[in-house]
Amino acid sequence: MAAIARALILEAVKSVTRPIPNPDTLVLPFFAGRERSCEASSELSAAITLPTRPLRSMMLPRLEKREGEIMKNGAMLGALLAAGCVILPLSSASADIRVNGSRIHPESITADAAGNIYTGSVPGTIYRAKPGSDTAEPWIVPSAANGLTSQLGVLVDDARGVLLVCNNPPFGGPPQSGAKSSLKAFDLKTGELKASHDFPTGGPIICNDIAVDRGGTTFATDTSGGRIFALAPGGSELTVFAADPELVGIDGIAFAADGAMYINNVRKNTVQRVNRKGGGAYEGLTTLTLSEPVNGPDALRPVSGNRFLQAEGPGNRVTYVDIEGDRAIITPIKTGLDSSPGVTHIGNTGYATEGKINYLFDPALKEKSPDPFFIRSFPLSGQ
Repeated sequence: MAAIARALILEAVKSVTRPIPNPDTLVLPFFAGRERSCEASSELSAAITLPTRPLRSMMLPRLEKREGEIMKNGAMLGALLAAGCVILPLSSASADIRVNGSRIHPESITADAAGNIYTGSVPGTIYRAKPGSDTAEPWIVPSAANGLTSQLGVLVDDARGVLLVCNNPPFGGPPQSGAKSSLKAFDLKTGELKASHDFPTGGPIICNDIAVDRGGTTFATDTSGGRIFALAPGGSELTVFAADPELVGIDGIAFAADGAMYINNVRKNTVQRVNRKGGGAYEGLTTLTLSEPVNGPDALRPVSGNRFLQAEGPGNRVTYVDIEGDRAIITPIKTGLDSSPGVTHIGNTGYATEGKINYLFDPALKEKSPDPFFIRSFPLSGQ
């Protein structure tokens, strides 16, 4: 039954236009010629409850969504369910994504406009999950040509068609001769290395996370050195945007819709606004008053307006961070994760990495396998 139902769904009606009351909901109606309630057996439910991410990726860009209608242009979802009808909310979570690698300890995560999801790894391989896939496969492997060693932050810059990567000396492993912290850019279509910018030498450096402002300037945080570096559009060198003892421990970085820069500090458990002079130069920090404590804030990703997603590694959770003046309202939306340093979202679905970092440092765990690794998905609401 499950196989038949799935086949019927994927066969698709060639052309369907159906007005629906909620444009974020896809209704699959009953065509079997008999009336039944909208309930399905567990077997059929398993067959028809398709993950949201594959559903979204199949719908876009082949569907046009406007004025409460979902317009079907080509081979798409059919609507032949022998159980009555089923409603699939597009805001519900899609399936978790398994990362096809061993002892990888992913940190950051990002997604492009096409629905591809990317994450780095401690051994240096960058993984990609294509739209509709429940597995992230190796995409760019370390080589002498690309110089990959170990990644923390990753961020898609769709405007320039590149994946930006914070590459560092091996994390949690023996030192590697000649390994440097650098900001690298890879072509989103080919995976080819387009540019690599070494961080200036002198003092400890850990390239941790990345953000791009509205003008196209790329900013990268340096956790150990307490600095924020900038790379101008078309620039060839990283320059120091900010250096401040108060920045030691800086991790996530992101911009609000109004252009204000926000950061968090993984060591101090703070969320801060970066104050800037009229010409844009660094002018200090405003530490926001939090509605509740945070534990090891890491990734910080914009959602809309003054709302961000924030991952807490030791806190094992993802929260909303809503900025209201000098306050930040912290709202947990996904808990129970296993060391969650990275978060991103595609539409109304969030995705978080589980780094399982304790396996790198806890003597009781170092000889045990941390596999498998998953990117966990969860629904977002109230964006």
